[in-house]
This record gives sequence, C-alpha cells and structure tokens, in this order.
Amino acid sequence: MTMRKKMTRLLLIVGSWSVLSSCIAQDQAMNLGIPVSESDLQALDLVAPPDGTGFPEGSGTAQQGRAVFNTQCAACHAADGTGTSGATVIVGGDMQSDEAPLRTVGSYWPHASTLFDYIRRAMPANAPKSLNDEEVYQVVAYVLYLNGIVDQDAVIDKAALMAIEMPNADGFIDVSQRQ
Repeated sequence: MTMRKKMTRLLLIVGSWSVLSSCIAQDQAMNLGIPVSESDLQALDLVAPPDGTGFPEGSGTAQQGRAVFNTQCAACHAADGTGTSGATVIVGGDMQSDEAPLRTVGSYWPHASTLFDYIRRAMPANAPKSLNDEEVYQVVAYVLYLNGIVDQDAVIDKAALMAIEMPNADGFIDVSQRQ
C-alpha cells in the first residue's frame, strides 16, 4: 500500500471519528426526551396474564361490544369478524383441518385472558391502548360471541373471563409444568 493510500485511510478514520464524536456531543447537549417516572411506566404496564392477575375492574356484554367493535375494529376485522385480509380474520377456523388450519380466536387461542390482554395493549392497530377497560371487556365479549363461545347477554368481567374454557385450551403444552 502506498504512503498516499495510507494517509487517505488515516484521514478517513480520523474524520469519521470526529463526525461521530460531534454527533454524540450534540445529542447530549440537546437533551432529547424527558425522564420517565415509575408511575408513567406503571400506566403502560397493561399485561394481564392467564392467571388473572393484573385484570382491571369492569365488565361488558356482546351487545355493548358490538357498537365499540363496529366503530373501532370493523375496518380491519369486518363487522362479522371475517376480516378484510387473511391476517385479520378472528372467527371460524378448525385446528383439526387436513389443510393448513386457520388460527383464529375461537379455533386457536388457549385462554380468553389472552384475548383481553391483546386487545387492551395492541388494539385498535391505529390507536393501541386507546380503549378504556369497559370497552375492552365489551369488545372481548363481542369477539367471544362471534366465535360462539359466549351468549350475547353474558356479562364478561375478570371472574367470567377466567372461567371461560376456550375450544383449543388443551392444544398447547405448558412447559412450566414439564420436568
């Protein structure tokens, strides 16, 4: 390698380091963002696991949930849950199908609490966490109703949610129980 190439390489390395150092210093000087408090974090911690811990107060029926679903969910899932694309279908399906099974709330999900947790944290897709707890219970009731799992007048709350036996509840292996 010639002396000229070595000098060029050295200048590129030094120049890159200089630019990187300058960018880091600028980011620190700008004070981007704000510190997050513990209460701010707790407001975002909406996990509600299958054992029922973390579920808020509230309740809803499928009849109540229909209105919320139609305004907040039907654009992607269609009014009847059949979806607007393959990834948005939430009703139907058969896990015992000879063909590739359609994994929906009614055919695949093992716990009703998973539905509550998912809707509460991730839906609607264009505004996650925007539904209040009552609306989440109502939408859960409606989705379970669409899948034939509960009656339209059934009141869904924390206790009722924990008592629901999903059609595919035995379709999973609990690895925490394995020895």
